Amino acid sequence: MGRSYIVEDAVEGYLSKLCEQQQQAGSVTGLLIGQSSAQRDFVVTATRTPQTDESSGTADKEWVTEHARQVSRMLPGGLSVLGVFIITDTDSKDTLTTLRQLVFAVENLISLDRQWSPADDDVTDCVTLHVNPKTRKTFCRTFDVKDPKSTAKPADWKYQSGMSSSWSMVSCCLNVDMLVPLPDNRAGTESMDQCLKEELRVWAQQLEKGVFLIDGKKMSEDAELTGGQKRNVRQTYTAQLLLTPHHKRSTDVVQRCGGSVSLRGAIHSRAYLHSNKPKARLAEKLLKRDMVSTVATRIQMLLEELQAAEEEGKGKQHTELCLPHRVFCPVRVSGPVCVCDYLFSDEALSEVTDRLKEMLDIDAVEADLDTRQETPAEIIEGDVAAEPIVETAKVPEPKRNNYIGVAMATAAALLATAASMLYLNDV
Repeated sequence: MGRSYIVEDAVEGYLSKLCEQQQQAGSVTGLLIGQSSAQRDFVVTATRTPQTDESSGTADKEWVTEHARQVSRMLPGGLSVLGVFIITDTDSKDTLTTLRQLVFAVENLISLDRQWSPADDDVTDCVTLHVNPKTRKTFCRTFDVKDPKSTAKPADWKYQSGMSSSWSMVSCCLNVDMLVPLPDNRAGTESMDQCLKEELRVWAQQLEKGVFLIDGKKMSEDAELTGGQKRNVRQTYTAQLLLTPHHKRSTDVVQRCGGSVSLRGAIHSRAYLHSNKPKARLAEKLLKRDMVSTVATRIQMLLEELQAAEEEGKGKQHTELCLPHRVFCPVRVSGPVCVCDYLFSDEALSEVTDRLKEMLDIDAVEADLDTRQETPAEIIEGDVAAEPIVETAKVPEPKRNNYIGVAMATAAALLATAASMLYLNDV
């Protein structure tokens, strides 16, 4: 028996609108976004592939996969790219070949950015959906993207009204404090990228061993977050992650360094869970993955900025930089499920709404954006190499749900600022 896909009914309206536009645009491709579970998957939203000046009406694999990579960065814990869709009146058998190529290419590219290790119970089936714009018939198939020889399997595609209206949300504010040595013979941002990725892997392993609390309590893995949810009733939980201090390893050696990268601040992390009796184990897994992903995304975005500056010959020896802070936007005004974007200090909120429209086809206005969860750090004048301390961060008023999972009194001022800063120091 094939997998079942329970789909928010707004997706049906969105695909119908694209069917009406398809006659002028040729075939239309896009992404399906939601959450997988052992028994069935839940599709929250869909977004078309942005058109380019070179768009020819046929599926551009490189453009579709790059779109998927950008969208994946904008998804908090619990949401992922589940697969791809295409709207075309081409024969379904011919279309299936194109969809197979797309779904494998999307998964291969997205997986390159993941800094967390997959679990044995992760779902590896991805969905493909073909919609005929004339007959409005849908053909839903899945492929096991971890099996290169995988063939198409039929799947059920069912629309449901208000499917995502009562999802649970688990959130956490976590301190980040990394010191990454750079090799003596480092070669610009490429070497920095490698060193940061290695440190992120070590940090992710440390998070994996952390003690996970929900609303201040340690729950058994199979415990349900709630005794039963009512339809259209939203459930929110505050989590804490208690980490063991990172002790010196026996393999550590003294070596010459060409510099260091110091990453400090506090991040707001969150995960969404479908309300069908979510368990503590799932909440922990999704939230920890979001912690790693949101830090990795910000670092990658900043490295891309530094790469561009380096190519223009504007690199600096001693640099203090603010990583972008996280901004959330609801997928729909009436629902609890949000996507996110990252805002640099020199950007306006209008740039976030523009990216939401381009990448996710969401018509948001600035008033829809939640900018309260993270307060951007404030850079002050001073010798960065000598004084990379907490005074460089602005401390906001305490917020009721702003819990910090790591008990480090000496860093309290920095932890209270939900922002991230990166220091580049030369030896």
